[in-house]
Amino acid sequence: MSAQLSYSYQTPRGVAGGLYDISPYSINSRVNGETEFGKLKFGMGAVQGDSPGSNVKVPTSADTVAKFEGLVLTGHVNEMDMSGDIGINSLQTVGMLRWGKAWARVEEGITVNYGDELYLINDGANAGLFTNESGTNLAINGRFIGGLGTGNIAPVELHNQKPQ
Repeated sequence: MSAQLSYSYQTPRGVAGGLYDISPYSINSRVNGETEFGKLKFGMGAVQGDSPGSNVKVPTSADTVAKFEGLVLTGHVNEMDMSGDIGINSLQTVGMLRWGKAWARVEEGITVNYGDELYLINDGANAGLFTNESGTNLAINGRFIGGLGTGNIAPVELHNQKPQ
């Protein structure tokens, strides 16, 4: 376990998977369909698992925007492994932000601004993270509502998703 070597009097700007403000929102309960501890993380985008409406998983290149279930929120029971990392266990219930505002995990190294379009990465090591770059990523009905917070997170606003 690492020791904390510095302290700050400032509150960090957001927590991955935390609500952004008290605006109206909609949250659905789903079950983590991933078998690996910590693969699904708070603040990631998730898609329907093998039991739509029941479980969710990290997106793959085979998934479409119609399978997008929302953003994984904090607030349910968190588990910490022996290294001190917090993760989500397989079959654990998670809250999925369907629409509303929250802090999302974003791809490392990007710069986001208010109003940027919102895309979900659905391939590779960054699958489940959000970006403002289109490429082969899934176009999510939403937008960035600010710049980076503390770490690789940024506030996003999800709108009702349109089935495609």
